Amino acid sequence: MGTEEYTSSSPDVDKKEDSIRKLILYNDDYNTFDYIIQSLIEVCEHDELQAESCALIAHYKGKCHIKNGTINKLKPIHIEMSNRQITTEIN
Repeated sequence: MGTEEYTSSSPDVDKKEDSIRKLILYNDDYNTFDYIIQSLIEVCEHDELQAESCALIAHYKGKCHIKNGTINKLKPIHIEMSNRQITTEIN
């Protein structure tokens, strides 16, 4: 019986970095709807209706899935939203 060795450079790890993730917006009690909507338009490139819908979903349900993409695509968006004091998470 042979032993198998797993390293961080295995194809499975590389695939995880390329896999599609979700960026989640969380509700808060200090940002206004207009500020959230404007940020979603500017940072996530949502249209006005999509941004408004996401803001309302986050308000009523506590969170909303706002963007799909690889970690490399979502990380700069997450950072910019954090810079704007908007809580997001990459799942």
